[in-house]
Formats: sequence, C-alpha cells, structure tokens
Amino acid sequence: MFYAISWFFVVALLALWSLAAWALHAAAVWAVSNAGTLTGAASGAGTITVPDWLAPWVPPEAAQWVSQLMAGVAPFVDSLLQAAPALADGLTVATWVIWGMGSILLVLLGVGLHLLIALWRRRGGNGSGPRGGSSLAPS
Repeated sequence: MFYAISWFFVVALLALWSLAAWALHAAAVWAVSNAGTLTGAASGAGTITVPDWLAPWVPPEAAQWVSQLMAGVAPFVDSLLQAAPALADGLTVATWVIWGMGSILLVLLGVGLHLLIALWRRRGGNGSGPRGGSSLAPS
C-alpha cells in the first residue's frame, strides 16, 4: 500500500511539473512572438512616470531614480528584443531539457521512496511482529 501511495505522490508531482513547464513555455513563446510590438515601448522607457494615484506615496527621489534606471536599461532591452528571434529557436529545446532533468529527478525521488519503504518493511516497520524490537539486539 505504501508503495502505491509513494508512486501516486511521484506521479502527481510529475504531472504538476509537466503542467508548470508547459505553462512557462507557452508564456515564453508568447513573449517572444510579441517582442516586436514591445520595441517601441522599450525605446521610450526613459519617459515612464509614476501613475497619479501612486504619486502621493512615492518619494520624488525614488521616482527619479527609477526613471534613470529605466533610461539606462532601455538599450539592453532593445538589444534583447532585436535578438528575440534567435532566442526563440532554442526555447523549445531548453524547455524539453529542463523538463527532462526535473522528470529524472522526480523518478529518482520515487525510486528512493520505494527503497526506503522496502528498507522500513524489511526491518520490521513499527517494531511489532516476529522480527520486531531493537535493531541493536544481536540476531
């Protein structure tokens, strides 16, 4: 019974891992496919201002610092957006590699749980039964 529970747990984790990898891949593909429309927004990053509703709670120095930071980051963002088509080619491969490594780790977790359960059952489990008792006692 414990074997089934442990493998059910591992399969559930594998399903969640697969869903997360699929969702992140879909979001990344969407971001790369829409990178061309973001180029205009990135080049105007130095003109970002604090919204009117947030202005009373933000110190003017912080708003100025963020504006300067965005102006400095804008060329880097522009170069990344121009390189987006080249990055898109390796996106699917990277997703499969990361998913595969995580899946292997989850299967190894299942094997480890399986071995721990087998060791626990071999040693008598909870100490009851014909072979129960202290493991330090001579046999």
